[in-house]
Amino acid sequence: MDLSPIGRAALKSREGEVLAAYLDTEKVWTIGVGLTTASGLIKVTPGLTITAATSDALFTEAVKAYAKPVNALGVKLEQHQFDALVSLCFNIGQGGFSGSTVVRRLKAGDVAGAAEAILMWNKPAAIISRRQGEYDQFRTPYTVALPKAWRGDRSPVKAPNFMAPVPAPPPVALPAPIPPVAETTAKTGALGGWLSSFFRWAA
Repeated sequence: MDLSPIGRAALKSREGEVLAAYLDTEKVWTIGVGLTTASGLIKVTPGLTITAATSDALFTEAVKAYAKPVNALGVKLEQHQFDALVSLCFNIGQGGFSGSTVVRRLKAGDVAGAAEAILMWNKPAAIISRRQGEYDQFRTPYTVALPKAWRGDRSPVKAPNFMAPVPAPPPVALPAPIPPVAETTAKTGALGGWLSSFFRWAA
């Protein structure tokens, strides 16, 4: 399966997009749609900037990488479930996802238990609303309701051409791949996601 347009919109909204390198809440250099050096797609260093086209191309490649562990489960998933799991994997890393209780329960046929296990990834506290958004997305078909990026958001994400194919990004030269770095903790997403949580708390 591939990430759907609504799944892509939800993930991008959760991660945010910044075209200049910055330190995320875990003090890791990040750029584009929540991409760090650990992605293996780009080496993020202080002062690095990229174009919107490069950011979109990198995001598309990253999504492919994080969809692989979900597809490797060998479990039949509905589109909304698949999209929520890719979002979770994007945030906690392929290793964290593959060894998670979510995966173990899915393989055992416990879909409801797998949904609850999504909420176990609740540190740091700033990630909880995102995790709740992924939990709601996993449990709710798109025909019932479109997902919110973060549960505290007032409105669901918008996908103008719902379920239409994602347009191919303009051809750009991607940075040379680098060896992947192991991810050990969940990240809270890009600056946009952090600001979203902050303003919801301040409201």
